[in-house]
Amino acid sequence: MEDCIFCKIIKDEIPSEKVYEDDEILAFKDIKPSAPIHILVIPKKHISTLMEVNDENMYLMEKIMKAIQKIAKKQGVDKTGFRLIANCGPDSGQEVMHIHFHLLAGKKMGPKIIA
Repeated sequence: MEDCIFCKIIKDEIPSEKVYEDDEILAFKDIKPSAPIHILVIPKKHISTLMEVNDENMYLMEKIMKAIQKIAKKQGVDKTGFRLIANCGPDSGQEVMHIHFHLLAGKKMGPKIIA
């Protein structure tokens, strides 16, 4: 999708502070962090919401989960823990219609589930 901000970040049209990248996955620091560590993990292929995940692109979810494990280890939060959030659709608070996972860590978090 041409006007998607995450697609522009993937194309390096908008700068980001990358923390992980491979052929199909990109992770970068959130510009308005909700925690000391706040990283967005996205597929490079544009998929608007989790409801668009299908048999053809399901493999990307596995790749994202493996990337999240690598990022957690690199950030030093694999043992202490982190929160992973995926919003789906406007009512959930999804602001960018490109699947993304928020990895939040670096502080003890309470039961609040909204990033």
